[in-house]
Amino acid sequence: MISIPEICHLFESGGHTMYSGEPVTQLQHALQSATLAEQAGASPELICAALLHDLGHLLNPQGETPSARGIDDTHQYFALPYLRGLFSAAVLEPIRLHVDAKRYLCATDAAYYDRLSADSKRSLMLQGGIFNESDAAAFIARPHAADAVRLRLWDDLAKDAAMVTPDLPYFTALMKTCALPATATAGA
Repeated sequence: MISIPEICHLFESGGHTMYSGEPVTQLQHALQSATLAEQAGASPELICAALLHDLGHLLNPQGETPSARGIDDTHQYFALPYLRGLFSAAVLEPIRLHVDAKRYLCATDAAYYDRLSADSKRSLMLQGGIFNESDAAAFIARPHAADAVRLRLWDDLAKDAAMVTPDLPYFTALMKTCALPATATAGA
């Protein structure tokens, strides 16, 4: 299990890398996602999930724009073993489901696909493509799927090089409030 200080260190040491094919860094993308969640009135857990949804990119770096090389880095799963035990399912499940939320949104909103960035369209194909009607219905019936859809929409918007956000210490305090009681002070 990773600690909150270790998460901060990951953002501080690797957050300067560009977010694949987008005009923002990994840290900017995380802070923007969390800020958009907060502005929408999301729960603290969902704001925390928005901040951490792409942590797998920092834990398992695959170089610049892996999708351009035909690589699906499965980042939505990679971070979960590190975060399990630190956060509840209300944080973990939207992270795990945010890629499938893109597949769902493409299946249920005809205009959604056209709004995706070039890299998101490319990675969609590597991630299994657009859900069929049955898979979309099964997905949205899952616990935390609606939160994953909300997270996905913030994720799509969090690519604005000019967006001003609170800094990482602001959201570090939020992570501490979302941490499971036994871990809230351990390593923090």
